[in-house]
Amino acid sequence: MCGITGWVSFDRDLITETSTLDAMTETMACRGPDDRGTWTEGPAALGHRRLAIIDLPGGRQPMSLSTPQGNIAMVYSGEAYNFTELRRELEDRGHRFTTDSDTEVVLHGYLEWGDEVAERLNGMYAFAVWDGRHDKLVMIRDRMGIKPFYYYPTPDGVLFGSEPKAVLANPLARRRVTLDGLRELFVMIKTPGHAIWDGMREVEPGTVVTVDRSGLGTRVYWQLRTLAHTDDRDTTIATVRSLLDDIVRRQLVADVPRCTLLSGGLDSSAMTAIAARQLAEQGEQVRSFAVDFVGQTDNFVADELRGTPDTPFVHDVAKLAQTDHQDIVLDVQSLADPAVREQVIRARDLPAGFGDMDSSLLLLFRAIREKSTVALSGESADEVFGGYLQFFDEDARRADTFPWLVRFGRHFGDDTGVLRSDLSKSLDLKSYVADGYRTAVAAVDRLDGESDFEYRMRQISHMHLTRFVRALLDRKDRASMAVGLEVRVPFCDHRLVEYVYNAPWALKSFDGREKSLLREAAADVLPRSVYDRVKSPYPSTQDPKYAVALQEQVKDLLAQPSHRVFDLVDRGRVQQAAELETPVSTQVERRGLERTLDLAKWLDLYAPEVVLS
Repeated sequence: MCGITGWVSFDRDLITETSTLDAMTETMACRGPDDRGTWTEGPAALGHRRLAIIDLPGGRQPMSLSTPQGNIAMVYSGEAYNFTELRRELEDRGHRFTTDSDTEVVLHGYLEWGDEVAERLNGMYAFAVWDGRHDKLVMIRDRMGIKPFYYYPTPDGVLFGSEPKAVLANPLARRRVTLDGLRELFVMIKTPGHAIWDGMREVEPGTVVTVDRSGLGTRVYWQLRTLAHTDDRDTTIATVRSLLDDIVRRQLVADVPRCTLLSGGLDSSAMTAIAARQLAEQGEQVRSFAVDFVGQTDNFVADELRGTPDTPFVHDVAKLAQTDHQDIVLDVQSLADPAVREQVIRARDLPAGFGDMDSSLLLLFRAIREKSTVALSGESADEVFGGYLQFFDEDARRADTFPWLVRFGRHFGDDTGVLRSDLSKSLDLKSYVADGYRTAVAAVDRLDGESDFEYRMRQISHMHLTRFVRALLDRKDRASMAVGLEVRVPFCDHRLVEYVYNAPWALKSFDGREKSLLREAAADVLPRSVYDRVKSPYPSTQDPKYAVALQEQVKDLLAQPSHRVFDLVDRGRVQQAAELETPVSTQVERRGLERTLDLAKWLDLYAPEVVLS
């Protein structure tokens, strides 16, 4: 796991631009605290920051190969979980290796197969190859978009990086956000390719982007396909378990300490229990971590989203799986600390507005990093297996929009309520969402003979896997890499995603509950309490002192009437929420305060040019 960046400029020799390349590379220091390297040749410059996971002494980057036709150099971020098989195949084809790293395998894979090496990889990755034989840059991103990858076309080439901050460190990139960028900030969808910053794009998941003297080209090498599912229930359950066993075994490979993220939900519990069983066979004990808040379990109040606290279920799993477990218990002072908010926004490069759910994730990862370098997460199982409430909500199912927006609207209200009315009118988020929804639905192929209901559930699954989970994966990646922690996501293995996506909804919910296939596939390793538990999202603090802290911080902001944030948010509405005699009691009010504070801090840190017309 690492941070990558680079610059291709066909009109200049970048050997004279080492200071700019160094600045771009250093923005990725948090992603790669163990080592740094740069490589420059003619029109190409590559930068790398390394988090050493496999072959600690041998995996230094940028990594290059010499050929009679020219040099090939690569910067690579991520993990190829099938690199040992690929290495054997390449050795059979005559390739010779000098390290034990997966990076060298991918580089030789490119030499052998060109950009078609992407189809052969199982893993999470974002990498760029400068092919000096053809004066061409090749950028490749993993199928599910687990690892971030951004690029910024210039008049004579391109800038790229793992995160926008690397691209923005180059003077050629403008720190400019238009209405279209703001629209993406205020809707809970991840539009493929959108990067918020004007002129910047994402390398889309499952895509190869090439840049040469003739311009820019793209090739999609993977996407969700509609296929007939012919396996019966028992075979499907057995196949899911077999895949999970293989996936977890592959993702436990590391030359550094590993652990699991354990929430007490079905997803993380199944993954942790399978990992514990596999490591026990090797005489090892899995280490697990969970987040909690001071007093949360004792004073928990059920609501529409969360019916139970996590900790009792976490402890049930830890006891049964015999993990070396630790609860990371956070207090209000830490969650509300403005310094933590700043670290979250620097990590994300944007004002997300999810408050304590973002700060607690960062603090959890920071605590874990003191003992482990790699963590396995249950992220994305809800999207794959159908775990969210909106999969079962008739209003959400029938709505002519993204189903999760129906559920979120009930709980969080209108996310634009804090904005100035003139800005809300200019944004016209209703039309923006409608356009995005039509595009998303149009991408879903229908199986011959598929019923209207099954096709609708296929659409809902597809939207979650291409418009929803990518936002969560980005959040996870940025928060973890901000502290130098690699988080792996077994449920994003493309083999599992393809297989379960094509299982009919009747199979995915055969017992009338969410994630039926996963529950049965892991039933033998789960405590009964977790087997029977209803889906509960990532936790949020219920301590009223947190809302009081937000109000006080917003009051301080209101004392700066000339702050740029008031060009975006309605000062009167914010003041009303901040000056309530009792702490804000609804998620709508609290999220409005979070949005205001995040926007203000983002404007302070990034000083973007915001174009409101």
